[in-house]
Amino acid sequence: MYKRIMVAVDESFMTSQVMEAAIELAKATGAQVAICHAIDETILAQREVAMMLPNSVGKTEARMRLGAEGFLDRLLQTVRAAGVEAEIKLVESEQKHVSDMLIDAAGEWQADLLVVGTHGRRGIERFFVGSVAERLVRKGQTSLLLVRGEEPDE
Repeated sequence: MYKRIMVAVDESFMTSQVMEAAIELAKATGAQVAICHAIDETILAQREVAMMLPNSVGKTEARMRLGAEGFLDRLLQTVRAAGVEAEIKLVESEQKHVSDMLIDAAGEWQADLLVVGTHGRRGIERFFVGSVAERLVRKGQTSLLLVRGEEPDE
């Protein structure tokens, strides 16, 4: 069945649910796992931001990268502790949408399956924010498992 499962994570409430689904599937199929996180630098690449913060953009990108690496390392230890062979992938771009970065990463790693969470955004918020999962469904060529979630009550 699946031998190479890429799991796309962000630092949201959905991460543990997405990781749990990927680990269980990997254990059941004997698959390898790549834990992938995409850093969206598009806002930092805008000319206006670069002009307002000329000395801070590079530092901000470095802090984002360092935080993402720590986040991925913690998840990697969890997957390996569950007895699953795993590695991490950190992708970033100043021009590509997160969904495009994930599609490219899944293709390059030759993933059989991409596991992602859905945040449950509806209505006007989804219209403005967009949905990575929705774009993956429309544009991706890799099989996709959507782990459904609703935002916790505040």
